[in-house]
Amino acid sequence: MSSILLRVRGVAAAALAVVAAVMPVGALAADDAAPACPALLDHRFPALQDEKPQSLCQYAGKVVLVVNTASYCGYTKQYDGLERLYDKYRERGLVVLGFPSNDFNQEPGSNEEIAEFCRSTYGVRFPMFARSTVAGRSANPFYVRLAEVSGERPQWNFHKYLIDRSGSKVTSFPSQLSPESPLLVGTIEKLLASRP
Repeated sequence: MSSILLRVRGVAAAALAVVAAVMPVGALAADDAAPACPALLDHRFPALQDEKPQSLCQYAGKVVLVVNTASYCGYTKQYDGLERLYDKYRERGLVVLGFPSNDFNQEPGSNEEIAEFCRSTYGVRFPMFARSTVAGRSANPFYVRLAEVSGERPQWNFHKYLIDRSGSKVTSFPSQLSPESPLLVGTIEKLLASRP
């Protein structure tokens, strides 16, 4: 019995030696490693539903659509289009991130009220973060950086920023542009087709 066990161990060791000789050093680790977090995404925010801190680094390597939202805005129905975008493209690497804000006096509710409204009215499943400031001098640091990189600050609710997979390029889209507009969808598809 022990001679059989020794032969099995010997075969296994030989197989590992062959694999090690053929594969480049670190190849297995590189394939399994998560993408490095770009500086743009190196922020943490509380989740809308439970206010537990979430790192935006978890979206590294994805195409990220960032939207400042509000429950009482003429553009609030854009939640439907945002959810459809997320549902259609998430398997290909798109993530939609919602940042509720009362900067324009159309999101007065608590985080709990906002979460319930989004869930029950629009069935929102894309990640949402706790209410924060996105415009002006007191904007949260992520929005400050988005404005710096894109050259545009949100002028109203449902302003859209589209971040490429590398986390280095940001394209800004105005509030009135529908989430399912050919311009936005075409840009998303182009970014999804490219690799960082």
